[in-house]
Amino acid sequence: MIFKPSGVCCTEIIFDIEEDTSLIKSVDFKGGCSGNASGISSLVIGMPVDDVIKKLEGIHCGYKSTSCPDQLAKALKKWRD
Repeated sequence: MIFKPSGVCCTEIIFDIEEDTSLIKSVDFKGGCSGNASGISSLVIGMPVDDVIKKLEGIHCGYKSTSCPDQLAKALKKWRD
């Protein structure tokens, strides 16, 4: 799935979920802070969608009311619903 985030530096979040288990298979952030995005991607691979949403939802980036992790949580919620 491709998600267009808002309020952050990255322009796309591309992810793949294993349908049967709701485990995250891959996450790729386009743009933004490459080191942080790579770290987030590595950490969430193999995790259940609901666990990732709980951990990342509501994280802010500096003065912004959202962040790339928060936008990933929003993308996963959209996938889930």
